[in-house]
Amino acid sequence: QLQLVESGGGLVQPGGSLRLSCAASGFILGYYAIGWFRQAPGKEREGISCISSSGSMTFYVQSVKGRFTISRDNAKNTAYLQMNDLKPEETADYYCAAVRSNIMCVRARDYESWGQGTQITVTS
Repeated sequence: QLQLVESGGGLVQPGGSLRLSCAASGFILGYYAIGWFRQAPGKEREGISCISSSGSMTFYVQSVKGRFTISRDNAKNTAYLQMNDLKPEETADYYCAAVRSNIMCVRARDYESWGQGTQITVTS
């Protein structure tokens, strides 16, 4: 059974940093592209970054470019999202998702497996 578990969320001050982890079990993450999404209260889910199965290609939406870094360690079956200079408006639940694909990013509905999410609150 494919399972993803996010961790690393929490409370952080504006300008602070967090690193999210997305641990996979039941499958070899190295065959899967990974996407990170977030959903703020009352808002639609937003895709923010994705990474190819090998890790050689990455994508970021403009709002996080230069502040967030997506990465993966296939030997550890884990993907990561390093988030720096966090802003209050980035308070949300953050999710990782996986799809067995050679394509770096796919539509949200095409991801095969989703984690349960981890909450991030950015506040002073």
